Amino acid sequence: MIDILITEDSDVVAALLRGIFQAEPDMRVVGRARDGREAVTLAHELKPDLVTMDIRMPVMDGFEATRMIMATQPLPIVVISSSVDDEELRITFRAIEEGALAVIEKPRGLSHPDFERIRRDLVETVRAMAEVKVVRRRHPRPNMAVFQAPPPAPRRAGGGREVVGLALSTGGPQALSTLLAGMPVGYPLPLLVVQHISPGFVGGMVNWLRGQTLLEVCLATTNQPLQAGTVYIAPDAHHLEVARRDGRLHTRLSSEPPVDRFRPSATALFHSLARCCGAGAIGGIFTGMGSDGSDGLVALHRAGGHVFAQDEESSVVYGMPGAARAAGCVDQVVPLARIPIHLIELARS
Repeated sequence: MIDILITEDSDVVAALLRGIFQAEPDMRVVGRARDGREAVTLAHELKPDLVTMDIRMPVMDGFEATRMIMATQPLPIVVISSSVDDEELRITFRAIEEGALAVIEKPRGLSHPDFERIRRDLVETVRAMAEVKVVRRRHPRPNMAVFQAPPPAPRRAGGGREVVGLALSTGGPQALSTLLAGMPVGYPLPLLVVQHISPGFVGGMVNWLRGQTLLEVCLATTNQPLQAGTVYIAPDAHHLEVARRDGRLHTRLSSEPPVDRFRPSATALFHSLARCCGAGAIGGIFTGMGSDGSDGLVALHRAGGHVFAQDEESSVVYGMPGAARAAGCVDQVVPLARIPIHLIELARS
């Protein structure tokens, strides 16, 4: 049984969340906090398996509550946010930085057309996050190597790499922050990223990541010429792919149907890398539920591209990397802390 503490100042939303969780045979709501301070107190008293965390609350907001819980009695925390404005998004991703595991869209009324999708995502995420063993997050000092530009990548005519594609889901924002913080200024390849995240949050994630790295980070638009040292993140409701025009790689956004429920889909990205770049592409699969990306990585591997997967120990959820390994397409398994070095070495090869 998963014991859940709901933190929510709205009686209506709290009742909706309680109804969603109590309808599941393996979930039980053990308490409800109306502000962040009460959440910290009840987390210590009730010792739940998981805390859902609202962001904007009286007395103490969700960021401060997350910070205090993770500093004193670490627990899995899932942020449930309405994503209504920039300030709420800023607080949301600060909570992720302090150790919250996931961010989920706040459910709306039962009659809302998106209710079932949000309910399903919420239940699946809570079920997965309740099993995660969390520890106090410590912020390491910056590695001085990030200020030293690596040698330029070899020219494509010489068999060098052209582009990096990365796929992440549950636990991905933290992993992406760790990865990008370790990447050096002047990294010689562009990076394309598919991160599964609730609608409305990707712009806030992009703004947050800009403060975590020396690389350029942007929300991808269509027909952008790919630039070295720039991170292109897939926007809501569009597949992010690559296309070659006049010998140069560009972004391509597609509104084709979802692939296995996902749009953007990691499989769509990796298939496009296989078609356009073959051995010139690097594909990386990170923490996340499900198996999105595996089919595309199989194609990329067959085309000669390099495929790596985050290791199980450093993954919040090992579904996506595990599925890729089971598909037999992974060339190397890499701990999260070493992935920046791995990408630097691949750019030089």
